[in-house]
Amino acid sequence: MTVEKDYQTELTIDDVTIDRQDVEMLAAIDDHGSMHAAADALGRSYARLQRRVVALEDAVGAVTERRRGGADGGGTELTPVARDLLRQFERHQTELDGVARATASVFPGTVVDRTGELGTVETPIGQIVALVPADDSSVQVSVRSDAVVLSASSGSASGADTEVTNTVQTSLRNQFTGTVTAIDAADAIASVTLDLGAGHTLQTVITQTSLERLALESGTEVKASFKATAARAISVANVD
Repeated sequence: MTVEKDYQTELTIDDVTIDRQDVEMLAAIDDHGSMHAAADALGRSYARLQRRVVALEDAVGAVTERRRGGADGGGTELTPVARDLLRQFERHQTELDGVARATASVFPGTVVDRTGELGTVETPIGQIVALVPADDSSVQVSVRSDAVVLSASSGSASGADTEVTNTVQTSLRNQFTGTVTAIDAADAIASVTLDLGAGHTLQTVITQTSLERLALESGTEVKASFKATAARAISVANVD
């Protein structure tokens, strides 16, 4: 997959690039059960559509198959290869939407402890374990919205928590409980703003599936967590 600067999703296979127009073409064939009907619905000539199908099939194999006979006189349907292409394209589009909508939340703080590249930063919302600079203690911690994981709240939580599996430390996660104050939903991705108290908010990006599973709405209390390596502190002296 190649990602252009204008955030268009493309799948590249050999010398053929599959873009949104190709996906719309395959979807139209699937919806109408006919290449002629699909061409009409898309406002394209049948010859042009057929040439594009042939080009795709040269790269990936058969994407359509002919249904013959029957009460409806037959028609055209997609092959498993074509359906897999559609799934891949939409999955990449969802991932790209998340990147395009990603923002960052920033929390001022003071480094109070260091262990290698990681440090504990005291902030207005509690302690955050983050990647910290080696030469300064007055910092700002930045957390990307697409690095935050939301889950159902099971009581109050604030600060860092170590996950342990088989008595071996596997990761260090920062966990906070917040209240949903805003939801900006798109087709596949939703931006959710959480109030963490002390006048600070945390921006998150989740899938529509997660939004529905958690039944999020304004006022819902949820748990937000992010890995220590997803939080990066920079010296206040370096902030423009």
